[in-house]
Amino acid sequence: MNIKNPEQLWSMQKAKLKLIFPHLVDSDFQYDYGKKDVMLELLQAKLGKSREDINLLLFGL
Repeated sequence: MNIKNPEQLWSMQKAKLKLIFPHLVDSDFQYDYGKKDVMLELLQAKLGKSREDINLLLFGL
């Protein structure tokens, strides 16, 4: 698959994360432009993972 823009990449990453962690819902991925840190903190809390773990997970998708 050829990813053409960041929105496509994020959409693909969200779908993969929801497969890995079925308890995640769309509202867990609420992303406001410029507030990536807030979303990552919410994912950290929901998944019980460190910031580094979340970043590594996203990078590996």
